[in-house]
Amino acid sequence: MKIVTPKQMKMIEERSEKVGVSRKKLMENAGKALAEIIDSYCRRTSDAPPEEKSIVFLAGKGNNGGDCFAAANILVYRGYRITVINIGGKPSTDLAKEMYLRLPKERIVFVDGYRSQGVEAAIEAAELDYMSVPRVNELEKASDKRELNPLERILMQEKLRMSQIKSAVLEATVVVDGVYGTGFRDQLDKNAAGIFAIGSSAYRIAVDVPSGGNSVTGTVAFGAFEADETVTFGFIKSGMTQYPLRKYCGKITVADIGIPREALDVLDGERAYYRIERNHLASFPPRRERDSYKGTFGTLLVIAGSSSMRGAASFAALGALRTGVGHVRIASVEKCIDTMSVLVPEATYIELESDDYGYMLFDTSKDELLKAMNGASAIVIGCGMGVTPDTIEITRFVVQNAKCPVIIDADGINCIASDIDILLGKKTDIVITPHVGEMARLLNCDNAMISNNRIVVAEKYAEKYGVTVVLKGAGTLIANSRVTAANHTGNPGMSVGGSGDILAGIIGSIIAQGCSVYDSTCAGVYIHGLAGDIAAEKLGMESMLPRDIIDCLSDSFRVLKEKKTQNN
Repeated sequence: MKIVTPKQMKMIEERSEKVGVSRKKLMENAGKALAEIIDSYCRRTSDAPPEEKSIVFLAGKGNNGGDCFAAANILVYRGYRITVINIGGKPSTDLAKEMYLRLPKERIVFVDGYRSQGVEAAIEAAELDYMSVPRVNELEKASDKRELNPLERILMQEKLRMSQIKSAVLEATVVVDGVYGTGFRDQLDKNAAGIFAIGSSAYRIAVDVPSGGNSVTGTVAFGAFEADETVTFGFIKSGMTQYPLRKYCGKITVADIGIPREALDVLDGERAYYRIERNHLASFPPRRERDSYKGTFGTLLVIAGSSSMRGAASFAALGALRTGVGHVRIASVEKCIDTMSVLVPEATYIELESDDYGYMLFDTSKDELLKAMNGASAIVIGCGMGVTPDTIEITRFVVQNAKCPVIIDADGINCIASDIDILLGKKTDIVITPHVGEMARLLNCDNAMISNNRIVVAEKYAEKYGVTVVLKGAGTLIANSRVTAANHTGNPGMSVGGSGDILAGIIGSIIAQGCSVYDSTCAGVYIHGLAGDIAAEKLGMESMLPRDIIDCLSDSFRVLKEKKTQNN
């Protein structure tokens, strides 16, 4: 599924106007699509007539508000009770103004969702908020008892306005957030945040992106609108694939607003974005002809493990074998091999000398490693390897001498972090698979900087070093110098040590079978997450272990083949 950045969406809209579909037409189409989704929800969830259902639009002053006005204009004539709460001010763009003027004022309730400057100081002094303000009828009773002075009248009017908003939201069937669009970058207006915080049982729909969400980075401002469903127009926006914004979106529905295909030509030469779907895995798994043999499906060399971290190498090897590679060779120390030969008898082993702490030595290993590297179709390095002067030299040696793609994981990444120039000597395709902490070590920054800028971090690192970056986490990103993909399979039950080692083995296995590096990496991430989802369904996220992901890889292939058959 294609994804765009907010900047790219703006380019598409501008190009669309030039090829015959105006921005006004796009807004009208957006309003119609939004109205149909709201109408469908209301009819699906209740047999009551539209006249008994209330739709509240929280409308900003920009084009996001214009989308709300266009939808409201359709729904009011279908009988729904419509309330429009203008937040931030009256409509300010030409399109929003036009859509606003079309509304039948006599059939819609309008409420100002903002304070005029003249009363702001008085309101601040009175510390009014939407949680504490009483209902409208209670306020009216209080005002009847005595004459109010000018300040009290201001406060009473403000309380009535706020109470009207609170009552509308509490009584709504659907609350629609169209306050801020994809350009939001700062903090929420406190009036908007206060209205968003009103608790109600209404179904909450966000227009294009939840207000308070940064559709570039995926971060959210305090008090952001948390939607049950987000209706996004044309394409998912890149930040919506990342957490926490992804959580605030709820169900994401992509609405077709009539963007002409030729308008997409404006993105030629731009970085491409997409969400990984089954159709991106069309070439995997490769067909297994009857005359195939193990050499047909490649050899994966896994340089991993130490005497104290034997499981990591085992997980990488098992993940690779369960994903179809023909032959797995393990280069490790004696104690690790002793354990692995029982757990993974299908692999073959290269014993490397170790230091007194059970980590690989470089000088006595390089000849054996070079020989194994020359016979490999792909190499995985780093899982449970440890970080020592010798493992750093082994990592450098592999990067500088490998003739096949190399996947660097875990301690291999930590070895690079100790000497970033290692990557400058590469002669082949490199895939690195860091989690947030490892990425922070690579960039010598804190974890928060990575978490708040996942997309740009992955892209800039990939561009600078000419590698493929798999930035793991919820909404794992796969970026090279030209393309960024976001994954949507996987779950929190996979947040256990060992899951990443399995992923490294899976990616290495797919590359070894002859698929392109980037496509293999995307396929590996998708399949790994799918196996995790199947394991969670069987065992529950709390009880599943990394070994269960391996056991469910066969089920994930079955699902992929079923979907492939359906698509055909």
